[in-house]
Amino acid sequence: MGSPYMEWVKTQPPAEFPLVTSGLQFCPLSLLDTHLAAIEINGPSFYGHPPLLDAVARHCGADPDCVVLTEGTSMANHLAMACLLRSGDEVLMERPCYELLPSLASYLGATIRPFPRRSEDRFRIRPEDIRKAITPATRLIVLSNLHNPSSAFVDEATLAEIGDIAKDAGAKVLVDEVYLESLRPDSVPARSAFHLGSQFVTTNSLTKCYGLNGLRCGWALAEPDLARRMWRLNDLFGVIPAHPAEQLGLAAFGAIDKLRRRTSEHMAVNWRAFEETLGSHPALELFHPPGGTVVFPRLRGGGVDAFGARLLRDYGTSVVPGRFFGSPEHFRIGLGGDAAKVRAGLRRIADAASGHTGE
Repeated sequence: MGSPYMEWVKTQPPAEFPLVTSGLQFCPLSLLDTHLAAIEINGPSFYGHPPLLDAVARHCGADPDCVVLTEGTSMANHLAMACLLRSGDEVLMERPCYELLPSLASYLGATIRPFPRRSEDRFRIRPEDIRKAITPATRLIVLSNLHNPSSAFVDEATLAEIGDIAKDAGAKVLVDEVYLESLRPDSVPARSAFHLGSQFVTTNSLTKCYGLNGLRCGWALAEPDLARRMWRLNDLFGVIPAHPAEQLGLAAFGAIDKLRRRTSEHMAVNWRAFEETLGSHPALELFHPPGGTVVFPRLRGGGVDAFGARLLRDYGTSVVPGRFFGSPEHFRIGLGGDAAKVRAGLRRIADAASGHTGE
């Protein structure tokens, strides 16, 4: 058991113009206003390094008792699902969907029932689709906001309605919010779905929106009893975290305003390049999201796998086939990388798409 998507990503041949990565260009240490001489190898950290726990709580507007610190969002999702599911339980999960989420639920022995996020409907969630799919066996509803792979935004009214459906069914709602803080500055401000009620569990990290992948600074927000269960389960995996990473995570929260500006300025350049290069390309059917670091066009005429192979072979550019998200006619483009390489890669996608025959 594993993740076909992660294996594919990690074993792909290198591309000159890599548009596979879904997060922001890596953040240099110099932006964190700290230096290695200030970092200690060991320090107080059992169920969370207290200063980092408080920093995450302030960042999210939550009580520290509701915060679980984790090694990235994927581990937060693992802990949440493992505490909420038993073998044979049913999970409602969005489609298209980030491949690690259904793979994790299957690993835990759950039965997955999909509900649609339709490209022709701008990938929005229709609560009535969840009502139709839910059964007495449903224990968890899983979605992402911003949506991976399309970057579509789920508004608070829709989330609240989903929460009511879950509450009536005795289920929880897990919302992966790892891209939420990459909404454009002119978008409607968004808070974590955690604040909508105890039926919500949310996960996040500093990885995707701020380019701090190497810190593995992730967290989950849950009501206190569930948070304690997640902490205890994590004893089986992490025992104690890497203290230098905790200190660097704390430094990142101290520089969060600077990091937000970096993200906003960087993504404004790359989104402009996307709109200018692919925004009206006749070979692509496009949804233009309100932010995020990825986009998920549909290739008219199909043949995405062949297109991706030719794009890599003849144009030195890599994208993610939509089959990894349950949408084989689409492909995901990562827009968070180096601006010059992103623009050059987008031009190559445009050229390759113009000559694509669907074979």
